Amino acid sequence: MRASGRALLWTGMLLGVAACGGPQPQDADETAGQAPATAQAQPEAPDIALPRVTVSGDESAHVVEAWTPPAVEIGEDADRRALRRQAEAALREGRLYEDAAAAAPIYLALSRTDPQDRQARDGLRRTTTAVLAAADRALAEAATDPQSGALERAVALAAVARTLDAEDRRVRSLQQRVERARRVAALVRAGREDLRGGQLDGALAWFREALALEPQDRDARQGLGAVESALVDRAQGEADRLEFDAAAGWLEQAGAVRGDMAGAVADARARIEAQRARAVAGLRDAALRDLLRPNGVRDARVRLAEVLRIARPGDPVAANLRERIDLVTYYGPFRPGQVFTDALADGSRGPQMVVVPHGAFRMGSEDSDPLASDAEKPAHYVRFNRGFAMSLTEVTVAEFARFVESAGARPRATRRGNSLVYDERSGNFVRRSGVDWRSGYDGRPADPGDPVLHVSVRDAEAYAAWLSEQTGRHYRLPSEAEFEYALRAGNPGRYPWGDHGVPPPESGNFTGGDDVSPGGRTWNNAFPGYGDGYWGVAPAGRFRPNAWGLHDLAGNVSEWVADCWHASYRRAPADGAPWYNPGCRARVVRGGSWAGSPAQTRSAWRSRVDSDVTSARIGFRVVRSI
Repeated sequence: MRASGRALLWTGMLLGVAACGGPQPQDADETAGQAPATAQAQPEAPDIALPRVTVSGDESAHVVEAWTPPAVEIGEDADRRALRRQAEAALREGRLYEDAAAAAPIYLALSRTDPQDRQARDGLRRTTTAVLAAADRALAEAATDPQSGALERAVALAAVARTLDAEDRRVRSLQQRVERARRVAALVRAGREDLRGGQLDGALAWFREALALEPQDRDARQGLGAVESALVDRAQGEADRLEFDAAAGWLEQAGAVRGDMAGAVADARARIEAQRARAVAGLRDAALRDLLRPNGVRDARVRLAEVLRIARPGDPVAANLRERIDLVTYYGPFRPGQVFTDALADGSRGPQMVVVPHGAFRMGSEDSDPLASDAEKPAHYVRFNRGFAMSLTEVTVAEFARFVESAGARPRATRRGNSLVYDERSGNFVRRSGVDWRSGYDGRPADPGDPVLHVSVRDAEAYAAWLSEQTGRHYRLPSEAEFEYALRAGNPGRYPWGDHGVPPPESGNFTGGDDVSPGGRTWNNAFPGYGDGYWGVAPAGRFRPNAWGLHDLAGNVSEWVADCWHASYRRAPADGAPWYNPGCRARVVRGGSWAGSPAQTRSAWRSRVDSDVTSARIGFRVVRSI
């Protein structure tokens, strides 16, 4: 990127060489005794000639261009005193070297024609001092006003000083300062040329090289500021195109130009960050409006992708928007774990529902489970791409009664006039007349808060259809996959609580070794050392919920699900949908019960039951699409 600037620098130096084609000076001792100059003064040399420059890392490198003094005629009969007075007057007036009437040419001619002329030698010394002083002033002016032409005057004065006294320490110092000033000027010109061409790396290198020679050079420092401003402008241009990563790169380069002097860079960074924040907030607001529209999730995700592209990593606004879109995608207007109820047509409320998080799990029994049956295999992964809501508990007697009354329904056991109940005297389940959904596990009237029993799968489906009609929402029985997924609640163990063979205290209504019936009976196949205080059905929601806020999935009553019975999971759906064959009579019951064995309490346990069966051990719960 420095090609153009380097070319400019060397072109300027070559021009300086070309301008130095005049005769070279001769030392005073070489001219002493030579013939006088021509009778008439020669045409004066150009006022300013660009010095020839030696480019070197050596700080002692200096201007080697010479000044050719205008010829001054001093014949044998010349009035030397008059010439000295003329030179003195010129010196006082500041006419130092410009023509044959100036101080330096006259004193040089007087000294060369008479080396013993002490007055001429003294005048030459004073002229040299005046030339040095004039050169110092020119250098100072050039530093403050580079366009004034003062540097060219300093170059010319340095050449004069060298001709007058090349061995003077002050002259050598002047030569070095002039050379440095010329090198700095050439570097600055090269930097400006690259800057105009948009070659910022090259311009920066030239300006820094100039400042290495002269740290206080105003033009070079201004050049750095110009490079910095150009980099900031590029950053702003990228920010205006919402390319904030590219903008940050340009700002990083801009910040490295002048270091602690770069207040403008800090201001630009703050301004661009504010612009980024406004852009992110605007996209967020637009995406939230998209989410209010039907089928607006796709547009919202497009905006989210743009937010993630332009936001800083970890931006809380971006994270919040992603969460909001995910919530709508997976849960509609709900949040995982949220509990809600829908209003029924009569103003009452439906069952309490909890939002189950979307996700995936491994369904069924592993080969390592010695209690597993072939019907529970093969274990397979199921993924739910959207959350769903499930009733917190089994549907209660009171909730089912509202359906029967509102819909004028006659459930299966009511029509048939009997159902299976627990008989305390025999310790077995027997069919008893007069038992239906209003009855408890032993045939006596059930409490309103107990899970409804003695209902067939058709009765359960009719209740879900009535809820859908009443609420305008889609209620149904859970699929078998939904039931096991909700029962496990993220626990892959053999039992809902893990692999330990005894339930934790207060975890559910299971067959415990410490449970005792009203008649003093105990279970012959139970969890040892466990007791829950109930022989028979417990009120819905009596025990602690699982990790997802659901009660009694593993115990209390087994529950109908929507699936037809299949003897294994081969070719089972992987999306959690019910595996249903129209017209099937063999249905699936899931979850342990108050009278189920420990093996039936395992998370993967499933049972085949005829769709017309009603029992003191089977109830149901519902799910709702969200």
